[in-house]
Amino acid sequence: MDLIQFTGTGAFGRAYQVMLERDAHADGSVDRELTSRMVRLCHQTAEYLYTSFTPSEVRYARSARPKVEAILNSVCPCGFGPEECVAAIIEFTRKLGNRAEQDLEKMRFGGTEEEIIERGSDWCTDVARVACVMCQVAGFPCRIVNLFDLDRANNGHVIVEAQRSGRWGALDSSTGIVYMAADGLPASVWDLMNNPRLVDEHGKNPRARYTTPGQFKAAGIANYFVWESHRYDYTVTGINDYYFSILSMS
Repeated sequence: MDLIQFTGTGAFGRAYQVMLERDAHADGSVDRELTSRMVRLCHQTAEYLYTSFTPSEVRYARSARPKVEAILNSVCPCGFGPEECVAAIIEFTRKLGNRAEQDLEKMRFGGTEEEIIERGSDWCTDVARVACVMCQVAGFPCRIVNLFDLDRANNGHVIVEAQRSGRWGALDSSTGIVYMAADGLPASVWDLMNNPRLVDEHGKNPRARYTTPGQFKAAGIANYFVWESHRYDYTVTGINDYYFSILSMS
């Protein structure tokens, strides 16, 4: 399949292309690279994205990220099953927002996952990357998912999908929402895009501010592997003028 037309910042319309290309993260940094390589989830790409796109093998080398492992040992004690573990991981990432800097001038974006954990963050892009790494270190295949409400400019969100029980399931690392299907198994982003009622059911949670059918109108999936972290740029930046104006208004 030729994925060029479905890949990158231009796959979601001009408004979101402008937003993504003016991202507050540094040019060339890991987060910019991930958005440039994300593949739009749609009828033409769904089968590929849920079969061949992301390997099911986690190639993390034990002790490579000792700080992340230590956190996992504290939030996912021995005896936790897969669902308990992923729920504990995204509850941990949700709480990173409790320590987030509220002064726009002092906000920082990007950095390694350990740096994001240290400073705290409620920026969904950074928090999702932490969740992705923690899931992989715990043994779950995981990837980054960008969500877009195409009817509303500047209304994107970033979550993750983790694989367990042989199925991909969406996890909102900013709100702590674990998306489950009616059969009690994980619900993928594709499931949610095609079943607005399922989104509405999860949206009843008072923390689920991003859980609306509109937010799941479009999605882009990107692979980010902890065992390839050496190839990325983890520059930390402050806010730029474009995002300063957006956040000031919001």
